[in-house]
Amino acid sequence: MSQGQPPQPIAIHRYTSRSNLHVVPQKQLATVLELLPPGSFVTLENQPNDLPPFQLIQCKGGRCWVRQQAWGQHVHWEVEHRRLKSA
Repeated sequence: MSQGQPPQPIAIHRYTSRSNLHVVPQKQLATVLELLPPGSFVTLENQPNDLPPFQLIQCKGGRCWVRQQAWGQHVHWEVEHRRLKSA
């Protein structure tokens, strides 16, 4: 570039053609699950209002074990994590 001449514009098209951005189909997006600590109370999707919340025992591999307090210590139910939300 010589003195007195304006700088040349940058050719933007040469950068955009090699973009690292890609469109990801909706079905490939990950679902973010709510963090549910053991001992917390949770409800199921579509849970009736007259049914009390469940107590969460543990979650592992997309599955959670829940119980009702009235069921006793050794009775539990296995539910998909995505079906639960904190009460």
